[in-house]
Amino acid sequence: MKLLKRLFSEEEGVTLIEYALIAALIAVVAIAALILVGEEVNNIFTFIQGSLSNAQ
Repeated sequence: MKLLKRLFSEEEGVTLIEYALIAALIAVVAIAALILVGEEVNNIFTFIQGSLSNAQ
């Protein structure tokens, strides 16, 4: 608890917390984007697999 109080009271600590929040937000956005893109790529490969199976 003392560590948090010290981080919030010092300017360097506040800056560190801001950077950590920004990094966390970027990580959440990147993970969400990868999940959405991953599903689309999976759908494309499934379509190609079905097309190749029908061609034989």
